[in-house]
Amino acid sequence: MEYIQANIIWILLILIVLWVIFSYNSLIRVRNRAKEAWSDISVQLKRRYDLIPNLIETVKGYATHEKNVLEEVTAARTTAMGAGTKADQAQAENQLSQTIKSLFAVAENYPDLKANTNFLELQRELSDTENKIQASRRFYNSMVLALNTKIQTFPTNIISALFGFKAEEFFETESEKEKEPIKVSF
Repeated sequence: MEYIQANIIWILLILIVLWVIFSYNSLIRVRNRAKEAWSDISVQLKRRYDLIPNLIETVKGYATHEKNVLEEVTAARTTAMGAGTKADQAQAENQLSQTIKSLFAVAENYPDLKANTNFLELQRELSDTENKIQASRRFYNSMVLALNTKIQTFPTNIISALFGFKAEEFFETESEKEKEPIKVSF
């Protein structure tokens, strides 16, 4: 009888250890996917940051009286590039998107600019980049949702607390209006 009880205890201990290992590894996988998704966002944001100076230079040649708009875009780009936390980054990116929209609104007043091949190509690339940022943001947020759900639900919340897993922040726009894509067509 003692032999059977000892075996049952060992089997239970082995099952608990296997469950801990499985739970820990699944948390690591989801956390790494969230980090990978954040990296995808960073790549697309860098691409956008690289396009903006070229766009500003192109617009400068035509819109000499629109210095304030150009300065606002440059300042928003600098702020976004220097943002620290994910919440700060999201806020800075929202502001940058708004200033880019105002830049394209200014471009409406300059027919020669709207016909410029370089401007049209930059416009197309920026539009493509905005679409990629949105796709990356959706992927990141789905990975954060999966990670946060695992961290907060029983029984994996026990393992996450033991090993210090923390919930991640979503990368969201602030309002419904800002969720609209930047319109860059003429």
